Amino acid sequence: MAISDHLQQFHGLPVFEFPDAAAKVELPQPATVAWRIAIEPYGDSAETWPEAFARFLETVDSTQVRALVIGSWGESEEDSAPIIAALVDAKDRLPAVRGVFLGDITYEQNEISWIHQSDVSPLLAGFPELEEFGVRGGEQLAFPVLTHTALRTLSVQAGGLGAEVVQGIGASELPALESLDIWLGVSWYGGTTTIADLEPILSGAKFPRLTHLALRNSEIQDEVAAAVAGAPVVARLTTLDLSMGTLGNEGAEALLAGQPLTHLRKLDLHHHFIGPEMQKRLLAALEPAGVVLDLSDAEVEDEEEDPEDRRYTAVSE
Repeated sequence: MAISDHLQQFHGLPVFEFPDAAAKVELPQPATVAWRIAIEPYGDSAETWPEAFARFLETVDSTQVRALVIGSWGESEEDSAPIIAALVDAKDRLPAVRGVFLGDITYEQNEISWIHQSDVSPLLAGFPELEEFGVRGGEQLAFPVLTHTALRTLSVQAGGLGAEVVQGIGASELPALESLDIWLGVSWYGGTTTIADLEPILSGAKFPRLTHLALRNSEIQDEVAAAVAGAPVVARLTTLDLSMGTLGNEGAEALLAGQPLTHLRKLDLHHHFIGPEMQKRLLAALEPAGVVLDLSDAEVEDEEEDPEDRRYTAVSE
């Protein structure tokens, strides 16, 4: 699976693409949509991303804007540092912004593992009232240890996520965080996260308000499931997401043998390699308790492949 569609909703709002300068489009009220600002890469746009953003600030009453979705900003080797700098420079003109997604880019524009990000901490520091932040792309992504008292939702999407990013998140002070979604990815595209790196998150010592945890799109999904099965944080979750990865019978067995999961509202395991009999066991254990169990997109291992290649994550390159 590749990411083929742009975000349609963000921060509870429909996404509206800020049009080209020549377009004759009626603009919505500033507070009613999440504004997507992007250019076409490889010289297909008449302006640069900073120019498009400057035009946006002059065209829209930016004091009412609640959410921004940042799409493609240039060619694949261009990182997000100038984009973050432009957003931070304009922070006083964006006092109502509570949601930012950085990197709403499809595979046709740039594969997820080719999106060059940067240190996102200046953006979080520049918007201390930000409640939702999402970022796509793990190349050059940095998330140093930080404190942010308002952030409630954090999503990091990658085909391969460096351990230092997960370590930075786990060591940060995010007391309002309710939802954490991390795509761990594969080693071929820079995924170096280990179970030890996840320990601060799984221990429950961090993020006292966390109720939704997603650790997904991982080539070590069985190991993740085994760690989650005994993790203290699970007791206070309402939703647990271990989807999009290489989860098989081993990981499913660990979940069944671990702490009870019947308090969950939803357990999302879609895109998995769990066999039919183990799927039945999971359903029998959880559905009577009212847990919504997503076992869709069941994959089958290719026995002709090398053992390390028989399973695959939903998103990698």
